[in-house]
Amino acid sequence: MKTIYILLTRSGTLLSNLVYRLTGARYTHASLAFDEDLSCLYSSTRKNGYTMFPAGPSREYLDRGVFRLRPEVPCALYALEVSEEAYIRARRRANHMMAHGKLYRFNVLGLVLCAMHIRWRRRRHYFCSQFVGEVLEKSGALELPKHSTLMHPNDYTTLQDLHCVYEGRLSGLPQRQNMDFGGDETVVSVYLGLALGLVKAGVRQIF
Repeated sequence: MKTIYILLTRSGTLLSNLVYRLTGARYTHASLAFDEDLSCLYSSTRKNGYTMFPAGPSREYLDRGVFRLRPEVPCALYALEVSEEAYIRARRRANHMMAHGKLYRFNVLGLVLCAMHIRWRRRRHYFCSQFVGEVLEKSGALELPKHSTLMHPNDYTTLQDLHCVYEGRLSGLPQRQNMDFGGDETVVSVYLGLALGLVKAGVRQIF
């Protein structure tokens, strides 16, 4: 048997706060991990880790982006025991979507409809909990209680096949505590870095 991990968070971003105010749900974001150390997480979210757009299937890291800047947000880590075949299929599917990220988009409209309990599938469009659900269901790792386009992050806390291994503040997550964060990263330094990155990218395109 192998283990797939589902990390649920409420990141405190503008979108997260909006969802929280509309639903009151403790968790507003869902990510997948295939290794116990959570060295790499998979979801459909902000691509650079900081700004809302661009967004779509992306890798996330506990020592970067919002996860680094907001260590006191609530989170829960769940473990799902699966067959080796299902594990391989799920990991392969997640990596395929990362490798072909330009083909996929963040499902903003689907997120709104999900809050209204309206099922509507858009081809190659995913929001975070839909992404997690489809990867797990299509790989045979988990049977969802409802369509993936209706899955909220909080819904994963009620699934009997998932076992909660941690619940509390992100700062107390054992895998995060084991990471070396180096120097402190501030919001100002982050956005200065992003601005420089955009300038460099523009220069490369010109020349």
